[in-house]
Amino acid sequence: QVQLVESGGELVQAGGSLRLSCAASGRTFSSRGMGWFRQAPGKEREFVAGITGSGGNTLYADSVKGRFTISRDNAKNTVYLQMNSLKPEDTAVYYCGARAYFGIGVSDYEYAYWGQGTQVTVSS
Repeated sequence: QVQLVESGGELVQAGGSLRLSCAASGRTFSSRGMGWFRQAPGKEREFVAGITGSGGNTLYADSVKGRFTISRDNAKNTVYLQMNSLKPEDTAVYYCGARAYFGIGVSDYEYAYWGQGTQVTVSS
């Protein structure tokens, strides 16, 4: 079992920055691909960014490429999402997911564990 706890979401003005954190329990963190997804009201959950178990490879949705950066610290069992140049359309609940495998997944069914989510609100 893996437990994930996200933090860092808050209200921010457009153009601002936030860093989300996701702390994971368990001793298998470095073997798991991790991902960030988001869900806006009335919309389906969508892929934002993913990272392999080692952190050597990352993947981003086109909508956030160049603005968001995913990273991980395997010594701290934590994955991060640095969000810069935030836009009102980035407003959503952001979820952290952990895979049962090393690689990156872009669909939510590829993830075995989820956190409770953290709210990010970007005002215009």
